Amino acid sequence: MHDQFDVTLEDADLLGEVELTTNLIIAASEAEEHLSPDQIDEILGVADAESA
Repeated sequence: MHDQFDVTLEDADLLGEVELTTNLIIAASEAEEHLSPDQIDEILGVADAESA
């Protein structure tokens, strides 16, 4: 019998998104207050559009 929840992740883009989401969840759970947009950008590795 096939287990529908036994899924192997082989998609590099999907794995990257899972890693980014996990990093956000961990940071949010450790923060005493809401994360600022700048903190979220730093966690995600997003460059500030105005400074680019």
